[in-house]
Amino acid sequence: MTATKTDEYQACLQEMYGLRRFGIKLELSTIANMLRQLGDPQENFAAIHIAGTNGKGSIASALAAILEEAGYRVGLYTSPHLVHFNERIRINGREIADPEVVGAYRAVRQVDPGKRQPTFFEYTTAMAFYEFGRRGVQWAVIETGMGGRFDATNVVRPRLCVITNVSLEHRSYLGDTLAQIAGEKGGIIKPGVPVVTGVRQPAARSVIADLAASRKAPLYRRGRDFRTRRNPDGSFSYLGLRHRWPGMRTPLPGDHQVENAALVLAACEVLKLAGDRLPVERIRRGLARTRWPGRLEIVRREPLVILDGAHNLMAARRLAEYLAQHLEGRRLTLVAGILDDKPFEAMLKPLVPLCSRIVLTQPVIDRALPPERLLACVRRLGADAEIIAEVPRAVAHAIDTADRRDAVCVAGSLYTVGEARRFLLERGDLPEAAIGP
Repeated sequence: MTATKTDEYQACLQEMYGLRRFGIKLELSTIANMLRQLGDPQENFAAIHIAGTNGKGSIASALAAILEEAGYRVGLYTSPHLVHFNERIRINGREIADPEVVGAYRAVRQVDPGKRQPTFFEYTTAMAFYEFGRRGVQWAVIETGMGGRFDATNVVRPRLCVITNVSLEHRSYLGDTLAQIAGEKGGIIKPGVPVVTGVRQPAARSVIADLAASRKAPLYRRGRDFRTRRNPDGSFSYLGLRHRWPGMRTPLPGDHQVENAALVLAACEVLKLAGDRLPVERIRRGLARTRWPGRLEIVRREPLVILDGAHNLMAARRLAEYLAQHLEGRRLTLVAGILDDKPFEAMLKPLVPLCSRIVLTQPVIDRALPPERLLACVRRLGADAEIIAEVPRAVAHAIDTADRRDAVCVAGSLYTVGEARRFLLERGDLPEAAIGP
């Protein structure tokens, strides 16, 4: 790529990053107006729409891989990115190229958004849908950004909705109770469109059920309508609506990934029952080749280095469970950087007792907590830590001072993990293909 094209790409990113990044606007007219001027590209592909607190990305990635294995041209839209903006928009497993980012940016920049400036997420959503339409995707797997009801992605008319789970998050935007948050997530439910969900808390589950009933949307619940059974060889059996699929495997580590895989397979079964072409062997192959970087991602063996966003309380607890089960007596160094809208003390509470060393850091984002606040929290939990503010230096120190039999885990925020991943790529510690479990 010439310097001019590189500069143009960077200029596009700089302009986009200057847009308002967060906040739910209580209307969808801005994104709808933008897409209308682009020819409503979201009307030209079938879609699976995914909301929830955790697991959205891995479920979306698995569904995209399965649809691709089945012979479809598939778009995947997720957020946030770890290293490159282009990660957010993929077609048949490949990030769109820099010139395609520029082209989509130019197309969206030309439209009149109406009464207000679009947010960063509205802009990128319009770019993704424009590119999917331009490239002729047949299926798009679309992850919400925050919430669901007023999320910019909620202009799609999906063939299927997936609501993964619900926990307390983004309270200033989504509400203070599980029921309120479930109402926002459940806002993606459309009249007559099937819903697959893993929501289990009675209050949240009741809200989802009521929304589905009011919109005459068939609802399929994990634990009631479908479930999984683990097998001694590490595989699992899916026990579904009408099908039984033994010997299924997911390469994503962590017990919770089998729960996520159950939602993936239930989604596939619902589509199969509707007549879509999804042979079970293609489903099996797609699930088995799913990759989702930065989530319990093992990138080095000596010392063992694990990258995991663990960006909210549920994810932090799941990380702690995994580390306790799988470290086999290794000394653990935790490199942690957390954002200021997270329950950081509750997140650190299950992790701190597992650690021999703790290094506190701060990702380059205005919402990052100062490491000094994390240090005070760690000390209240009965441990100590050192501060290395820059993520690359913190990661390098943790790895370079660890014994080859030790383990290093980078966690607390996808922004922290993204900076760590970029550094490890540049240093040559991380191959382009993840090492995996």
